[in-house]
Amino acid sequence: MTQIRIEFSRFSAFYSPLIGTIAAGFLEEEGLEPEYRVSPPGKSAIASLLDGTSDVVQSAPAQGFLVLERGGKPDFAHFAQINEMDGFLIAAREPDSDFSWSKLAGEKVLVDHFGQPLAMFKYACHKSGLDYAAIDAVDAGDVDSMDVAFRAGEGAYIHQQGPAPQQLEHDGVGHVVASVGAAIGPCAFSSLAGMRDWLETDMAAAFMRAYRKSRAWVNDTPAAEIARAEKEFFPDIHTTVLIDTIAFYQGLGCWTPHVEITPEAYEATQDVFLHAGLITRKHPYEEVVSPPPSA
Repeated sequence: MTQIRIEFSRFSAFYSPLIGTIAAGFLEEEGLEPEYRVSPPGKSAIASLLDGTSDVVQSAPAQGFLVLERGGKPDFAHFAQINEMDGFLIAAREPDSDFSWSKLAGEKVLVDHFGQPLAMFKYACHKSGLDYAAIDAVDAGDVDSMDVAFRAGEGAYIHQQGPAPQQLEHDGVGHVVASVGAAIGPCAFSSLAGMRDWLETDMAAAFMRAYRKSRAWVNDTPAAEIARAEKEFFPDIHTTVLIDTIAFYQGLGCWTPHVEITPEAYEATQDVFLHAGLITRKHPYEEVVSPPPSA
């Protein structure tokens, strides 16, 4: 077995296509022994590629934009999508079957202020006809601090990635009322990245065979079965919550059957980042994205 080092920027059921390569044994079938970790505070997964401590990472094409904006050229490439839609949700204090984004105006909303989630949230407001400035957007800190603050009574709404909002529902603290992904539509949200020379290796080809199997698995397998395979990775998440989260993402369509990062999805993400003022111009697709490694 050859060891492969995998790093996640964030770890949740949203990234089941990558988690499944480990949980369902697809990497082992290809002769790869996975070692995985989550990026430590203050270090990006891309930094681990650059310093050689990870082989493949969960990232986002927007990381390539940042290098290009500084006048550089990425030594790494994003070669496959994980999610082709934003996976964040809006939860309210009470159920609201008639929710519209306009109801956020004037309300205190705990918004994830990390770069891409915030940019996507602002764009979802824009697409929904809501001026982001009309919201009392609160930065309550990292994802754990946000959850603690909402549970303690701060805010009327909260912006979180699954399974956090599903857990709020399970605990009777909040109720999911909207999807950021549904408001925006397909885009290059999260991706797999590796060094460009690594993409030419036999390891990369073997990884890609495993990833294609996993992507089919998360689309074709009942959510309860996926949850059983992944449960050991989420010991603190109730099984019902994990099933609901996986089923939601299957229904959202973020795990589309194709693995390629399409030019259309890439352009949609650049529109989001231009709207948020995080990039000053559009960047060529080929400077950020590479085709998946060949089998």
